[in-house]
Amino acid sequence: MERPHIAAALLLAAASLTCGAAQPATGPAAAREIRGNLVLEGVPAHSPRVLATLDGWLAGRSASFRDFLPDGSLLISTRFGDTEQVHRVAQPGGAREQLTFDIEPVGAVSANPAPGARGFLFSRDRGGNENAQLYLHDLDTRQSRRLTDGKSRHGSAVWARDGRRLAFQGNARNGVNQDIYVLDPGSDAVPRLVVASQGQNWSPLDWSADGQRLLLLDYRSVTDAALYLAEIATGSLTRVPLGGGRDRPSPQTGIGDARFAADGRGIWLTADLGGEYRQLRYVDFEDGSLRTLTGELPWDIDDFAPSDDGRWLAYVANVDGYGELRIADLGAAVTLQPRGLPAGLISGLRFDRSSNTLGMGIETSLAPRDVWTYDIGKGTATRWTRSEPGLVDPTRLATTQVFRYPSWDRVAGAPRQIPALLQKPTRPAVGNGRHPVVIDIHGGPEAQSRPGYSAYHQYLVAELGYAVIQPNVRGSTGYGRSYTLLDNDRLREDSVRDIGALLVWIAAQPDLDPNRVVVMGGSYGGYMVLASLIAYGDRLRGGINVVGISNFVTFLTATADYRRDRRRIEYGDERNPAMRAFLQRISPLGRAHMIRRPLLVVQGLNDPRVPASESEQIVARLRAQGNEVWYLAARDEGHGFRKRPNRDFYLRTAATFLERLAAEP
Repeated sequence: MERPHIAAALLLAAASLTCGAAQPATGPAAAREIRGNLVLEGVPAHSPRVLATLDGWLAGRSASFRDFLPDGSLLISTRFGDTEQVHRVAQPGGAREQLTFDIEPVGAVSANPAPGARGFLFSRDRGGNENAQLYLHDLDTRQSRRLTDGKSRHGSAVWARDGRRLAFQGNARNGVNQDIYVLDPGSDAVPRLVVASQGQNWSPLDWSADGQRLLLLDYRSVTDAALYLAEIATGSLTRVPLGGGRDRPSPQTGIGDARFAADGRGIWLTADLGGEYRQLRYVDFEDGSLRTLTGELPWDIDDFAPSDDGRWLAYVANVDGYGELRIADLGAAVTLQPRGLPAGLISGLRFDRSSNTLGMGIETSLAPRDVWTYDIGKGTATRWTRSEPGLVDPTRLATTQVFRYPSWDRVAGAPRQIPALLQKPTRPAVGNGRHPVVIDIHGGPEAQSRPGYSAYHQYLVAELGYAVIQPNVRGSTGYGRSYTLLDNDRLREDSVRDIGALLVWIAAQPDLDPNRVVVMGGSYGGYMVLASLIAYGDRLRGGINVVGISNFVTFLTATADYRRDRRRIEYGDERNPAMRAFLQRISPLGRAHMIRRPLLVVQGLNDPRVPASESEQIVARLRAQGNEVWYLAARDEGHGFRKRPNRDFYLRTAATFLERLAAEP
């Protein structure tokens, strides 16, 4: 969620950015129009109704918890201008003091953990290129100093316990491999290469308490990763055994996160160990034995945080998309369920230096994310920020329902059930009495749609009368390892068939209109939009494709070098002739002649994940055959739009597109 400008400035921006063409252009000769950093082709004037109603919904903002400062104040990120920046909040309900200022949004943020330290680390890229740099901000001088080379890709930075060193990943050595570097941020020394990748995708997760070792993750895919201990002095590596004993082979496993235990005798981690769910587990270094803390929960553990004193272990279970917080007292072997916190999505768990207070961000489907703390000793929850939802009547907000619909295949003799989210207007539909439908498909492909706050979804429901459905088609995380693997390699189109099954379900609902259904999605979700228009175009009114894949072979060839091998694990290796032929067969570009519905295509021109060529080639192909295509691109964005003027213009365009498609035949 993005945050507000001044209301008057918003209205001026809306007026100045609206293009003047009265009708969308079709065919290969659509004129290109430059509006600041935006590139428009065939985009019509924004609807007067949209201009009059949407900006109030987009004026809201949220707040994300980032870290505790040594004096007890909080670092948060929020947005007063066009991009999200770091702010400090001194007390619950206190003013948000802005600390960073830039046209680019901040990425990761973490405070120096040393007692009395007066600085924090943050990352930032340029124009969405994802070549993030690390910066050290001094709270006294209010100046930020860049620590990295200014051109390569860096991330996953973690502080040593004494605050005197940083470890991070970077690809400065060759632009491809993710190596591990260590840096003294208090000096002008260049980062020291500690572990050079030999094909591994390294990320540092934690420092040992004595500062002699790093805990590293080698991530290959969402279901295949490994942990290693690296000696700082020599760079030597030892694999952490995950087989339940030193001499037992480790199973192929998905790993979420890992941290050293406070006493240094083992690590805490979330891993499925070849089973269905990522459970919270402990590995003992002495004998390699494993202990599972959350075996009773048939759900993934999303996040966890150990306290510095070793007493507490907080964790969040992903229960059918909702976050449930628990805090284990490791000494007493009891688990607490905190009271006084709103039910919703929980993110950014972190303990303060006293090991007694836990910080987090919480959002619900009815309220944007805010920052909370929980005092374990007192058993009290405290809300630190109150984010404004915008010019929105809260009585018009729609709750999110979790439901399941039957798909085309069977499990244990019964139709497979696909989990999904649904928001519907509270008022009866006008006209034929049935609501038009937006199917919003997540990316990843292993992402999971969850019941968080979306001002735009709420707008579509309240103002345009749409029902919004977010299906977690096969391949999504959150429902077990087996479910996540159901769309890999040659099973790719099975997830598209889940959209066909959803269309059958929609047609059976008395209040949903099967003749007014639109698909939208980003990244892999953009591929799903194109594939759905090919497979089910006779049952769809149109589609919105945001940074979507149009041809798997050209995508794999052109995606950033450091990503390519991991994407091949998910989609297949295009260098293999048989797999290449399969990928070409299922790619939308080769079947574009089957797309006959209006399409809005949105692209960041600096996107390193799904390059702009993926959008440009599908736009050109569809225009050449006379299709109606609206194309919107941004020269200062990457994999999605993060700057408010760009985001607002895109959402106005999408709302105009959807308003038109909602008209009854």
